[in-house]
Amino acid sequence: MKISYTPKEIMTIMAAREIKNGDIVFSGTGISMLAAMAAKKINAPDSVIFFETGAMDSLLEEIPFAVADPRIMYWAAANSSLTDAFATMQNRITGDRVIAILGAAQIDPYGNLNTTCIGDYYSPDVRFSGSGGGCDVASFVPRCIAFMQHEKRKFVKKLDYLTSPGQLTGNGSREAAGLRPGGVSVVVTNLGMMRFDAHTGKMYLDRYYPGTTPDMILEHTGFAMDVSRAVQAAPPTDTELKILRENCDPQRLILGPVA
Repeated sequence: MKISYTPKEIMTIMAAREIKNGDIVFSGTGISMLAAMAAKKINAPDSVIFFETGAMDSLLEEIPFAVADPRIMYWAAANSSLTDAFATMQNRITGDRVIAILGAAQIDPYGNLNTTCIGDYYSPDVRFSGSGGGCDVASFVPRCIAFMQHEKRKFVKKLDYLTSPGQLTGNGSREAAGLRPGGVSVVVTNLGMMRFDAHTGKMYLDRYYPGTTPDMILEHTGFAMDVSRAVQAAPPTDTELKILRENCDPQRLILGPVA
């Protein structure tokens, strides 16, 4: 089978498809920002993107390097503050319309995330930047997309450190802990897409990409995962790829070089 797109391109398109008209997208930098831009230009023109620096509903004619890049503010509906951005994220009036995009170093079977360290917290092998706003996002936002590279060292039975809550230990434990329903609802990787069972809270394989198989995905996952519901994802269309490449990231600042 000829694959005419890169792993980053299919990951971006799959995440963009998760965003619908009317969604209010809390976006970070890098591929998460690119996915939000792609959704706005391809399938969800009436979605609204906002950033922790306070810019809301920017025009985004060029992909910014970071949330503090002045291009974030270009033709924004409002240039506000970190406080207002997080208030928007936590506003119950918006209901289930807010969706956030996160990354992590580790994820467990219940969608809990680690962005703090690998190894013992007090003497880690690797120290990361920590939560930032990740714990707030995972605690308050009703739907989160997590971007991950699909590797056993990242998909683990037990996190080295729980930075941001998913379904905790499943079976309603998130709500029992006093958290709102939410957390990571879909995981987008370079091999496929995972979701979480509504009753158990446990991760299952929802989509595998052309050129991959459920068995291949299991080989790259550090825990048992249900693959019985998995179907092959529809590949990116020519239109989606054209807009992504020519209108979202023509310099391939995020997408990187063509393979």
